[in-house]
Amino acid sequence: MKISVFGTGYVGVVSSACLSALGHDVVGVDIVPEKVAMLNRGESPIIESGLTELVSMSVAAGRLSATHSVGEAVRNSDISFISVGTPSSADGSASTSALADVMGSIGEEIRTKATPHIVVIRSTIPPSTSEERFIPLLEQASHRKVGDDLSFYVNPEFLREGTAIQDFRNPPFTLIGAPPGDNAVSLRALYASLQSPLFVTPIRVAESVKYLSNTYHALKLAFANEAGAILSECGADARAAFEIFCKDRQLNISPAYLRPGYAFGGSCLPKDVRAFTALADTLSIQAPLLKSVLTSNEQVVDRAFAAITKKGRAPISMFGLAFKSGTDDLRESPYVTLAERLIGRGYDLRIFDERVDMARLIGQNRRYIEREIPHLGRLLVSSPKLALDHAQIVVIGHITRSYLPSILNSLNGQTVIDLFGLPELETHPAIRYYGLCW
Repeated sequence: MKISVFGTGYVGVVSSACLSALGHDVVGVDIVPEKVAMLNRGESPIIESGLTELVSMSVAAGRLSATHSVGEAVRNSDISFISVGTPSSADGSASTSALADVMGSIGEEIRTKATPHIVVIRSTIPPSTSEERFIPLLEQASHRKVGDDLSFYVNPEFLREGTAIQDFRNPPFTLIGAPPGDNAVSLRALYASLQSPLFVTPIRVAESVKYLSNTYHALKLAFANEAGAILSECGADARAAFEIFCKDRQLNISPAYLRPGYAFGGSCLPKDVRAFTALADTLSIQAPLLKSVLTSNEQVVDRAFAAITKKGRAPISMFGLAFKSGTDDLRESPYVTLAERLIGRGYDLRIFDERVDMARLIGQNRRYIEREIPHLGRLLVSSPKLALDHAQIVVIGHITRSYLPSILNSLNGQTVIDLFGLPELETHPAIRYYGLCW
């Protein structure tokens, strides 16, 4: 394919060299004359293991060149990748002004072409930026609509400095954000030789994943460093502890818990987070990340409460009271907290949880609920139907799958607020559906 890559910084040069090595004809575009000259001489303007050799080889083979001319690049390519920087603004937000300038310039040159053109954002941009800003800008500048001899995609990169060529050739996945109904056939073909999963998603999902990835990487590093400081002060070898910690691939290093939804609770997580951060205080160790965990968890309950109360003062039925499905453990359950707040606000509430039976609650579990919701017995109902007959607003915390068919059949006209994320509810034709964060 004939490709132009706008921006010959780190991502742009690596992408240009790797794409040309795959056999494509690539032209790099930059406003800095020294970068253009270096690339045309077969030299890399950035330092990266193996990159100088790859650039030199591609230039010698006639598959890689550089120019400062936007018009030349667009006229002589079918696909334009934009890899300009999006640095932090004074307020911390991503600055996309350089990207907007490039987008407008490309659009103006597309206007003069008689052939289709594809524009791909490789830069890191906040979710919604493409649809709210860049697609309208591109369409205005090109005098074309996306889908009318103009294609637009978001294709974030996952390149680490020091291993970028290897990361390009062996990525964890290739991600393409595309407009509705567009299967990104051209970009699929471009990456066909890479042996990695390829996902075509809505544009906003593709824009999101790079931020998720880097923020999570930073979060892991901060967690390891804060926890390591606490353990070290206790006389424990944090390296040895983390080595064992990472052996757990069922929970610790796994997709477990990485699913947006409602707050955590139960007899373990809140208690142990409090104990570990209290230990930090005892040892005079600053651990702002770890100390924010429970506060963050409380705000999830706040968001759920706000979502419910925005729907008006109507009778509510809530499914799920124990801290998770399959247990009757009510200790520090975020569903108990939510129910308590709704009751305190004067809402008419009914609760169904097939595992929770007042007659069977004993020990700490019973003492907790008697302290938090002493009149729970009056709120519990024995079947989903009794709950739904009562409700105009239905809050789905957790339910056993065996109850789902009867619940789906009984829903008719209610407002449903889903804290769990059941796909069957999202497509239900007879309800007004609201997901907590989806």
